[in-house]
Amino acid sequence: MSIFNKRPTLPYCQTEYAPLHTVVLCEPKFMTIRDVINETQKKFMNEGIHIELALRQHKEFVKQLKKQQIEVVLLPPVHLFPEQVFTRDIGFTIGHIVFVAEMAHNIRQGEEDLLKSWLHDQKISYYNLLGDMIEGGDVIIDGKTIYVGISNRTNQNAIHHLQKIMPNYEVVSVPFTEKYLHLDCVFNIISPTEALYYPNAFSKKEYDFLSQRYDLIEVSEQEQFTLGTNVLSIGRKTLFSLPINQQVNQKLRDRGYTVIEVDITEIIKSGGSFRCCTLPIRREKGTIDE
Repeated sequence: MSIFNKRPTLPYCQTEYAPLHTVVLCEPKFMTIRDVINETQKKFMNEGIHIELALRQHKEFVKQLKKQQIEVVLLPPVHLFPEQVFTRDIGFTIGHIVFVAEMAHNIRQGEEDLLKSWLHDQKISYYNLLGDMIEGGDVIIDGKTIYVGISNRTNQNAIHHLQKIMPNYEVVSVPFTEKYLHLDCVFNIISPTEALYYPNAFSKKEYDFLSQRYDLIEVSEQEQFTLGTNVLSIGRKTLFSLPINQQVNQKLRDRGYTVIEVDITEIIKSGGSFRCCTLPIRREKGTIDE
């Protein structure tokens, strides 16, 4: 088939749970715990990461995504970037705009250039959030509301900047205990009315606020450590989750979700799971967007 017949990728995301069409990943070819930057890495620093196993697990994840008729874009892995598998952090899509993030830690700075290169090749315009520290793991969208975690990766200036750029959206700051790295490690919206959350990461004020908006599905301390909140919704009440998180998975199935279990436990040693490993570029439009 001629490349001229190929339909261009048009960015669009308005929720975390609409059917997923195009997503960006990167193989963990050079994954290692070089500089400890989160609590999970502290635990596994001495054990290290089995690269061949991580690659096999990632390959299976990609296979399962494609099985669901999802277009998978693989960025080229680069030796300089041991955290490159976590593509969620280098950007995020809101509406028709792809934002390229400003990475907080030196070990990750430069990863975003590979995303920009792919966007350029695809003739997709983007907005580079320069000057303010922000990472995609702290950005969670639901219709016209953007929830942004305040962490050591994302600062208040970036949140103000985002609000100025997106005046038609409600941008909500969500403070949480910083040791949990990103907001999506303790909170994740999975439907218009439901969200996974880890209670110990929030003050009563934040809990009261979130519980007014969502039916909060509690994740235990043990399953928070294995990133039970960090599922990836691909739409139609279907999501990816780790087999090890049995309590979370059962709660989701009890609510009518289809849970696709894929083992990526070698990858989560570095502090991220399915949501962290995926950067959605295009989801299906739905009634919530209209």
